[in-house]
Parts: sequence; C-alpha cells; structure tokens
Amino acid sequence: MAEGFKARNLSVLAYANGFTLWHYITPDVAADVDTADYFLEARDMLRVGDFIIANTNRDATMSGGLFVVASSGANGVDVRDMTAVGTSNTD
Repeated sequence: MAEGFKARNLSVLAYANGFTLWHYITPDVAADVDTADYFLEARDMLRVGDFIIANTNRDATMSGGLFVVASSGANGVDVRDMTAVGTSNTD
C-alpha cells in the first residue's frame, strides 16, 4: 500500500531561471509516485518542466531516477513516467 506524498521528503536542490531541481525520497514504488495528483499538495511549488530526482521504494530495493513535471496547477499535478538511473550493476 502506498504511503502517499509527504512534503517533508521533497526538497529543493537548485533553482535558476524559473526552473527547480528537486529531490524526493519515498517508500512508494515509482509507479505509485507517477499516479496523477500524487504531488497535489505541492502544486503551488511545482512548475511544468521541473525535474524531480527521486529515490523510490526506499524500504525495499531502492530505485532512483528522474520525473519531469508535465502539468501543475488548479487542475492537478502530473509527472511523466520515471526515467530510471543506474538500473544495471555488472560486477
């Protein structure tokens, strides 16, 4: 079961020229974070085109990647599917 968005787990890494780079960590899997309006509580902060570096599934096999904010405003918040980073590990 998804924990849902927690504002305390979203932080700004950098801001320039109307663009914000965020970091978010959660025990939720990426597919849950990608659900429309997962970030609804943060709609006043997130802007279209912002990047969210995310560490998902924190309490199991953590995965990481990037979400791009596709829409944010009065009609809700949506992010594009996570682009995974570091998906393979060949020792």
